[in-house]
Amino acid sequence: MEEKQKNNKQNNKKQYILLAVLVLLMIILAVMIYFVATNSDEADEKEISYTELIDAINGGNVEKIEMTVGSTTVKVKLKEQEEEKTGIIPSTQAFVEFVQQKYEEGNEFELVQNPTNVFVSISSTIFSLLPTLLLVALIILFFKMQGLGEKGKVYDSETTKSKITFDDVAGLDEEKHEMIEIVDFLKNPERFNKMGAKIPRGVLLCGQPGTGKTLIAKAIAGEAKVPFISMSGSEFIEMFAGLGASRVRKLFERAKKVSPCIIFIDEIDAVGSRRNSSGGAESENNQTLNQLLVEMDGFDTDETVIVLAATNRPEMLDKALLRPGRFDRRITIGLPDMRGREAILKIHAKDKKFADDVDLKSIAEDTATFTGADLANILNEAAIIATINKHDAITNKDIEDAVKKVTVGLEKQSRVISDKDKKLTAYHEAGHAIVSSRLETQKGIKEVSIIPRGVAGGYTMYKSDEDKYYISKTEMEEKLVALLGGRAAEKVVLNDISTGASNDIEVATDIAKNMITKYGMSETLGPIAIDTEKDPYELQMLGEKFGDAIGAEVKILLDNAYNTAQKLIIENRDKLDKVANALLEKEVISAEEFQELIK
Repeated sequence: MEEKQKNNKQNNKKQYILLAVLVLLMIILAVMIYFVATNSDEADEKEISYTELIDAINGGNVEKIEMTVGSTTVKVKLKEQEEEKTGIIPSTQAFVEFVQQKYEEGNEFELVQNPTNVFVSISSTIFSLLPTLLLVALIILFFKMQGLGEKGKVYDSETTKSKITFDDVAGLDEEKHEMIEIVDFLKNPERFNKMGAKIPRGVLLCGQPGTGKTLIAKAIAGEAKVPFISMSGSEFIEMFAGLGASRVRKLFERAKKVSPCIIFIDEIDAVGSRRNSSGGAESENNQTLNQLLVEMDGFDTDETVIVLAATNRPEMLDKALLRPGRFDRRITIGLPDMRGREAILKIHAKDKKFADDVDLKSIAEDTATFTGADLANILNEAAIIATINKHDAITNKDIEDAVKKVTVGLEKQSRVISDKDKKLTAYHEAGHAIVSSRLETQKGIKEVSIIPRGVAGGYTMYKSDEDKYYISKTEMEEKLVALLGGRAAEKVVLNDISTGASNDIEVATDIAKNMITKYGMSETLGPIAIDTEKDPYELQMLGEKFGDAIGAEVKILLDNAYNTAQKLIIENRDKLDKVANALLEKEVISAEEFQELIK
């Protein structure tokens, strides 16, 4: 990731340099055009035609003639005129003989013949060609800025230093098994061709950010030992029409030359989103997508080129891209389970030094819903914290601090907080903890703190030791109650409310809306799903009354949750006071201390 950011910075720096040079050349060209235009009028007044020059010599009106050998330009000083004039002669030798003849016949004028000046000749030639050269340079720079050159990095298994294989991928056993078939296609295409099996055109990897889509794509290339051409979907899009389609053609031409190979397009939704009839940039996106569809259909049977693409928004892709014959396979890469998390932690722990009491299995059990990237980040942050604290090895405390830093934010011990705000925060967080502990479906309390972290004035951490694939209506309703427990405690104890519950209310409102419009959990509206992001006019088609009904159902859910939270706070007021006082005294209480307080 750091290397990618460094490359992006270098590319941006190059773009800025090219832009500066482009602007400078444009200024120089504009100045030259201005001077040529302004000097042309003056030059017209100082020029003398060849016919006028001959007449002036024959009539004895010439005072001086200056010529350079080999040049077709002469300088003439006419009598009774102060400024010299310039004339263009068609034939140098004939004019020289004519002038010498007139001079010998006694015409009274001064004749000056200069030898050939190579430097002046070359300089005048370069100067005359300079506008053309500048124009060519401008065009080259302009196309460079538009990226008409080849895009996409090629990773060769023999020359790439950091070779990634399936051993570097953990928590994706089923996905790896599916990918092994792709590797077999690339290694032994003849074996499948004999059976009449066709090589898949494309494989679409779907999943949340950080689940390992790019990693598994690189592992396929490493296992198959074939070239791997990596490109982002946004790299196809340029400001000029046709450049994106041209880049797609170049990419596939490049792949065919080095086949068998893999083309990997990251974030393909940037170029593969649904086509529409709009103009401008959308029209350019349509052209680029059309070219991609053509290229994926146009593989020759003897070319082993497989397109891997990754996206976390598969619903945005055009249907033509997902049909068989283009992306034949669609693999969803989900969140790792407990065993998968443990395996991922072991991979990222290879080059780190841990204390003897650190148990990776325990960390895996306590990090449900974490992606592979999250787990790698936690261990890296733990190593940084251990180094700063001058520990000999990474301890459990370092890992816990890393989890808090990643999930909640940076601890702000230096922030000065008034006693009033401290009391409000203590009762707010105690309210979350007390209400959650009285709800059967909610997770156990891991830690409660009133020390500010990130944007939060305090936090209540829950144990995340269970992998869940479905959420019931009861659990979601109780989640609403737990979220509003802090606001309820403020209202009951302090008879006032604050802005501290803003994020809780926002999350609770989103959950309530999803329950009604996404999961069909309303008794009144029934099992119906509405996605206004996909179709903004969907709600309008159902009528205004339906929209009002949705709003009413959301409000009922939130009101019921808030009332339940206040009721639990009133029933457990003594326990609430104990937890809040303990927070005011210690600032942080652990799960064991919390359970002792609410016995």
